[in-house]
Amino acid sequence: MTQQRVSASISARAWGELCLLGVIWGGIFLAVRVALDFLAPLQSVFLRTGLAACLLWLVIWLRRGWVRLGWRDWGWLAVMGALNNVLPFSLMAWAQLHIASGLTAILNASTALFGVALAALAFADEPLNRRRGVGVAAGFAGVVVIIGPESLLMLNINSLPQISVLVGTLSYACAGIVARKRLSHLPPVTAAAGMLGMSTLLILPPMLWVEGPPPLDLPLQAWAAVLYYAVVATALAYLLYYRVLAMAGAGNLMLVTLIIPPVAIVLGAWVRNETLSSAELAGLALLALGLVITDGRALTLLRRRA
Repeated sequence: MTQQRVSASISARAWGELCLLGVIWGGIFLAVRVALDFLAPLQSVFLRTGLAACLLWLVIWLRRGWVRLGWRDWGWLAVMGALNNVLPFSLMAWAQLHIASGLTAILNASTALFGVALAALAFADEPLNRRRGVGVAAGFAGVVVIIGPESLLMLNINSLPQISVLVGTLSYACAGIVARKRLSHLPPVTAAAGMLGMSTLLILPPMLWVEGPPPLDLPLQAWAAVLYYAVVATALAYLLYYRVLAMAGAGNLMLVTLIIPPVAIVLGAWVRNETLSSAELAGLALLALGLVITDGRALTLLRRRA
């Protein structure tokens, strides 16, 4: 009886923290958009990765969790920094200058679909079976509905920001492959801190060349947005991510993808009066359906009840 109560308590806490992680990541799109009123895209990325890296290295120092890293480790951390931070953060920040933050969050959800498809190519133990194939197809059908078939055939200023977000999500998925193959031997916090540190070094030269150093005389709302997306939604969210991963498992953790878009949509509408078209909402429904089918547990539950 005692063991069952403890198990239930842990499960409830895991789901609570999973929802908290979804809310935190859902708010990042609004925070980035607010910061972009005062910062250029690369400047916003530099502050995000730099502040987050400093905080995570401080956590490692306080925990005395130093791990000796070889040159090969630093090289793969640089690759991870480019794929998981520099490229997607920059592309999505630029895209948010042109499209609603809620729409960016919706398209960002396709990361899980790219991840499933690429994992099937990279790993023998993650095949693309019939159920996953149907889920991926449904999800990408939602993406096509959101962008519009005609926009995919004729790229224009309206479709390029959305394509940029999708390229960023593909980069996220590639980073997941690299992390599993090359960095799985590192402690999660060390990998995250090293990746963010290398990201900061990588983004610094193009930022200085194109935009110049970020201004420090920002208004309070801009600093609040920067601190939120750098400290709360990046550094602290990484710590929460690995905590939830340990408690709930990778399968449950994927469900955070379904929480993020609604949070971003509500915040964007509430704070910035953003609106989404009926096609974009219909695409979100298809995308969510694809994620649910890919996950598979809802279908299993329905079969059991039947």
